[in-house]
Amino acid sequence: MILPSASPLAWLLALATAVAYALAAAVASRAKAEHGHLAMAPAWTLHAAALAWGLLGSTPHFGFAAALSMTAWLVLTTYAVERQLFPQMRTRWALCALGGVSVLLAALFPGRPLHVSASPWLPLHLTLGIACYGLFAAAVVHAGLMGRAERQIRLAADSNSGMPLLTLERLTFRFVSAGFVLLSATLVAGWLFSEQLYGRAWLWDHKAVFSVLAWITFAVLLLGRSRFGWRGRSAVRVLYAGAALLLLAYVGSRFVLEVVLRRAI
Repeated sequence: MILPSASPLAWLLALATAVAYALAAAVASRAKAEHGHLAMAPAWTLHAAALAWGLLGSTPHFGFAAALSMTAWLVLTTYAVERQLFPQMRTRWALCALGGVSVLLAALFPGRPLHVSASPWLPLHLTLGIACYGLFAAAVVHAGLMGRAERQIRLAADSNSGMPLLTLERLTFRFVSAGFVLLSATLVAGWLFSEQLYGRAWLWDHKAVFSVLAWITFAVLLLGRSRFGWRGRSAVRVLYAGAALLLLAYVGSRFVLEVVLRRAI
């Protein structure tokens, strides 16, 4: 079976977005903070246009790569909003690379046609799932910044994260808490409306098992933080473990089905 290919316009948008992200990364490594964020704006806008075309075009498609691209865009959106609160934050070249790679991956693997008319619950279910991915991805990014800030403090070096360490920690777990709420809602919707969504009852497949394991991991993390004061490296490791399980739940299972097995879904 031949994998579906993106339309010429989708490829044009993806290539333009990748070039814009590359330029933003180059500017971010040399220019001041405000210049880096200005350079990011065209890439962010083109990325949004590429996502809109994939979902609202003549034949909407969705798959593991589209989910990754949307997640990356949500993380970049969160970073742009936070920059308004902390103007000293710098544009990260790694975030630019994440955006560029994800949008090219979505053009290379556009996924399968999305039949939203199959169930009125499907758009809501997908929105909850992608928003959940975006919140946990933002939590992982902030946890990485938190770890970097801690290392720089130990080395008595100036941190260029643009945020105080305690603020980073507080934001990290706020994203985890919000993501946990959306993950819970996504699982409940999948369990209650599985037959309407996918034409079959709830199955304990790879996606369901990894999703429930991720939910348990995040529940343990939030409980440990509220009851036992978990913080620092131990809490971040649990966060990374939960995020990895969640990544395997949808993106991992869909990658295997779409690319490795090339099975229609």
